[in-house]
Amino acid sequence: MVSIAPKPFKDREDVKNEIRVWFYISLVLVCLGLLSALIGIIADALDRTLVLEKMSWFLLAILFSVTAAGPLVKSSVAKSVYGIESEK
Repeated sequence: MVSIAPKPFKDREDVKNEIRVWFYISLVLVCLGLLSALIGIIADALDRTLVLEKMSWFLLAILFSVTAAGPLVKSSVAKSVYGIESEK
């Protein structure tokens, strides 16, 4: 039987490390998005410009949040393809 997914990894530990790295990248991007939204809210409440305009902070938060979906999808697909979740 021919496998659909190529096997670039030497063992399952390499796959787990790859999944962990992509998950942490996604986590950092989500945190940056939340921080940008929080700065935008604070700037709006103080009615001041904190480095960027208020709307720019919210747009930056949206950008970080949407960008975080890519690494999260990659880690989910890797879990599915390599069957990591079924392993205990």
